[in-house]
Amino acid sequence: MRVVRGAYLRRVSQFAVIAVGRDRPGIAAAIAAGLLEVDGNIEDSRMTNLGGHFAVMLLVSTPSADREAVAAVLAPIRADLGLEALTVAPVADAAAAAAPDHVITVYGADHPGIVHAVTSGLAADGVNVADLQTRIGGAAGDPIYMMVLEVELGDCDAGAIGDRLREIAGANEVEIDLRPLEAEAL
Repeated sequence: MRVVRGAYLRRVSQFAVIAVGRDRPGIAAAIAAGLLEVDGNIEDSRMTNLGGHFAVMLLVSTPSADREAVAAVLAPIRADLGLEALTVAPVADAAAAAAPDHVITVYGADHPGIVHAVTSGLAADGVNVADLQTRIGGAAGDPIYMMVLEVELGDCDAGAIGDRLREIAGANEVEIDLRPLEAEAL
């Protein structure tokens, strides 16, 4: 139970809402409007344009609706906007968000396997990836692969992680930098 709008106590349900579709104006607004119909509060979100597709991931709480009701208000939005996917999944107990304490940057010539090499090395040492973004930049004939990860080292030794990342960098012909994450507003 949780206080909602300071009025009274009632059970709050949480859902993960994921949507993907060809990018166009109004996707975020339409999804937010649908969620308002079930008194949905967007507590955490990631929305981005990936190669002309808009991808949305939301953590939504609502005191007045179950999964079926949330899905029902979003179904017409999916159809109206021609979204390729829109799912609603219950979140039993929203875990506390990972508290990233370091950032890793990766730069180098683009080739398959960079994400796998870096994330596998981190997973082997028990490092949690809280956020990962990639992009290809540079000139068409000379692409540069860029990756930024926010990670939570936990009990891992930053020096040992740095050593592993240097090995990965050498094997993949990329530059990798590990540094403490500065506190940011969002």
